[in-house]
Amino acid sequence: MNDLALESPAQFAHAHRLVNLPRLRQVLAAEGVAAIVATSPENVTYASGYWALSQWIRRGPQTYVLLPAEDPENACLVFASSLLDLLADQPVWVTDVRRFGYFRFDRAEGRLDPLSARQVALDDLPVEDDALSALVAAIRARGLASARIAVDELGLMPGQWEALQALLPDAHLVPAMRLFRGIRAVKTPEEIARLRQAAQITERSIAAALDIARPGITEIEMARAFHAQTVAEDGTPVLGCIGFGVRSAMPNVQPSDTPLAEGDIIRFDAGGRYRHYRADIARIATLGQAPERVRRYHHALHRGVDAALEAIRPGVRASRIFEIAVETVRREGIPHYERSHVGHGIGLDGYDLPDLTAASQDVIEEGMVMCVETPYYELGWGGLQVEDTVVVRAHGIETFMTTSGALVEIGT
Repeated sequence: MNDLALESPAQFAHAHRLVNLPRLRQVLAAEGVAAIVATSPENVTYASGYWALSQWIRRGPQTYVLLPAEDPENACLVFASSLLDLLADQPVWVTDVRRFGYFRFDRAEGRLDPLSARQVALDDLPVEDDALSALVAAIRARGLASARIAVDELGLMPGQWEALQALLPDAHLVPAMRLFRGIRAVKTPEEIARLRQAAQITERSIAAALDIARPGITEIEMARAFHAQTVAEDGTPVLGCIGFGVRSAMPNVQPSDTPLAEGDIIRFDAGGRYRHYRADIARIATLGQAPERVRRYHHALHRGVDAALEAIRPGVRASRIFEIAVETVRREGIPHYERSHVGHGIGLDGYDLPDLTAASQDVIEEGMVMCVETPYYELGWGGLQVEDTVVVRAHGIETFMTTSGALVEIGT
């Protein structure tokens, strides 16, 4: 075991740990597994606090976190030598780390600054040839070579599952992606704080974009204002569906050179990332006075979200929230309203549990963070959407929103 003290970053990490350890223990005990291995970018960051750059920007690079069921705090992080600078510079709470692969660092003579010294200490660790070999060494060091181990299949490349099984012939490997989704569904206080900030940055980014709304401005120009505000608040742009007029009916609209005209609908379905956590909210505006039908339909959609939020509390079926939202929109003014879902959980991933669908088997739990939405897309006319982000508390919800989701009529 290679224990490495990362000093201040590690101390910070323990105070701001993301992984829900009590829930992890509960899920692993219920599944009868001795350990769980994170492999996908979201699960690696969740399990360790480590953000592996190459994993997040392209497919293929491997990073793992091994968490034993009986003692998940005795976790092990398997990382690429080429990314050891990030490990030295980030608040990672895992202290047992194993590196793999060749990467060359030169060292200055004399006393090093603390960050460089941490990198040198990491570079001096024993090195395995590849990621799977390092993971197997960590598993064997914990006496788990013959255990039932849940492995997150999402981050592995083709053939790696089979290779891992061949290296651990006595182990029973089972898929873990479903388990991680269940664990991540209930957020820790640190996750909730980050999600709240991400949502409110998005609100302010929408306001910044609407501040420049005028006849002739293009969707791209408005998107620049939106993303610039996100970046100014230390967020990272991710989702920016901004459409005018009939283009607002495109569910996944990407900003174009289309100019804004008087009376146009402006639809935002947008959100960045703040400290790795996602935002996803929707707001509607019109340039000038909104047509009567826009007002009527938007009111119905807004009431659908409000009714769903009023019904959310621990123990309620997610499918019931779907029914309430759809039934309310129909009753309030869009009798033909149909939807596949009316929301979803959110976290490191844009779509966490629960799924707010008609067929969902999910049950709402305290600590879940979710986006509740009622989109409406009518090709040739326009699109409308209200979407809020909330956290489930013991007796209902706490909204992250500082705006009401009401229709905004610019210039009236």
